[in-house]
Amino acid sequence: MTDASAPGDTGGFERRAREHQAERKANLETTYDFIVCGAGSSGSVVARRLAENPACSVLLIEAGPDDEAESVLDPALWPTNLGTDRDWGFQAEPNPHLDGRALSMSMGKGLGGGSSVNVMVWARGHRSDWDHFAAETGDPNWNYASVLDIYRRIENWQGQPDAKYRGTTGPVWVQPAKGPSPIAGALLDAAEGLGIPRFDHPNGEMMEGVGGVAYADMLVREGRRQSLYRAYVRPIADHPNLTILTETVVRRVLFDGRHAIGVEIERAGSISAIKASTEIVISTGAINTPKLLMLSGVGDRDELARLGIPVIQHLPGVGRNLQDHVSFGCTWEYREPLAPRNSGSEATLYWKSRPDLTAPDLLFCQVEFPVPSERTALLGVPDHGWTMFAGLAQPHSRGRIRLKSADPSEMPVVDANMLSDPRDLEAARACVKLCREIGSSDAFKPFVSAERIPGTGRQVDDAFIRDAAVTYWHQCGTAKMGSDDMSVVDPKLAVHGIAGLRIADGSVLPRVTTGNTQAPCAVIGERAADILRHLQGL
Repeated sequence: MTDASAPGDTGGFERRAREHQAERKANLETTYDFIVCGAGSSGSVVARRLAENPACSVLLIEAGPDDEAESVLDPALWPTNLGTDRDWGFQAEPNPHLDGRALSMSMGKGLGGGSSVNVMVWARGHRSDWDHFAAETGDPNWNYASVLDIYRRIENWQGQPDAKYRGTTGPVWVQPAKGPSPIAGALLDAAEGLGIPRFDHPNGEMMEGVGGVAYADMLVREGRRQSLYRAYVRPIADHPNLTILTETVVRRVLFDGRHAIGVEIERAGSISAIKASTEIVISTGAINTPKLLMLSGVGDRDELARLGIPVIQHLPGVGRNLQDHVSFGCTWEYREPLAPRNSGSEATLYWKSRPDLTAPDLLFCQVEFPVPSERTALLGVPDHGWTMFAGLAQPHSRGRIRLKSADPSEMPVVDANMLSDPRDLEAARACVKLCREIGSSDAFKPFVSAERIPGTGRQVDDAFIRDAAVTYWHQCGTAKMGSDDMSVVDPKLAVHGIAGLRIADGSVLPRVTTGNTQAPCAVIGERAADILRHLQGL
């Protein structure tokens, strides 16, 4: 078959796939073997792996549009997707720990989900993350060694060969930043000058110890975004057993007792039901997944009763344990304008807020243009400059997702609760301090004239930290796996007490991973598919 994931493919595949999917949409079946809700970083993986078996009929449902827009395909245009129909546009509640600020909580909407609108960074997470997940679930298949095998299996690594850590035959095209900006090189030099070790790439030895600095790995191929939808689903879009349904909202899961048997959908203003003869997989993200569960009667019984939703299964952990990486941007002005290259984020750094830590708890992504908050922008944003997007890799604060009403069209209540734990504020102080030390180092002097945010000579206080705080949009944890009273799924991602229903997205993570969450979500998708294929004998 033609490599339909390659950029610039103009062969017969495109026409064949488009015609096939148009026919499938026009003649929807009443029942499919598997229904996958959400075509994001996990759902795309699940759908591909299930549809590889021609005996399985798979329906992939996505609320947003297709991924053909130039704003998706051109890596440099990713910010232009925010606030459009490719963004769910969630808004967090006003947060007293951020001086009453209500942060925007963008989340990808469309084929590829976040992987079609994000910064394309490929970050696997730290060894300690995966070993923690294995301990929490009691399942060694989630430990670092097992996950490393999955990463090697799925990667098509284009950088310096490293057989111990990188794979070269998988569907996911991963490459180092090509021809990176000198400002990215300056970050590596500055970090080294402060005693932070430098690595050839950030997804091997660097994430087994205390951290380090490296050029970022990214999902860009020949200058075009390679989302996980493009890596996994698009190459098989012509398969007769796969139906891809866009601009279709899953309103609720349908049950027979405690057995999930189908979904209620809304498409072009019409509401209907489609059944699943084998299983339903929810992959709608850490905000929409708990919303969908609660609308379906799975959640805290008191919360459901308050809204008149009949309880199918009491699981008080649904919607709780919300986590996200919170960032505090510092900005420098260029001496001479430097245009962003690639995605505009080409270097990454992980380090510790305290010397006694054995793993990094701080995350730094360099952004090659100014990225202030709405409040720090008042300090003065340079016309040309760069921002250190510096944040907490392992926050202690926890938030919650609630329903506003029993109406599926209503946005959920997002209580992000960032900086509510005093330990996060302490780590944030160390984070901003290190950020400024790096930006003011000799390595940057050829490129920058001055620190503009917070500003040269300004003492950084907690008020600045609260004003600067923004989110990385790495929401996780709201349907966590485990066996305690607040867990929602078991180690095999099956919803506790429910048959025929599994969750595969960032909501199942007991804690947010150290770094960007796209790659861990791909692993979750692979694990879900492996589990389903084994259980169903596929």
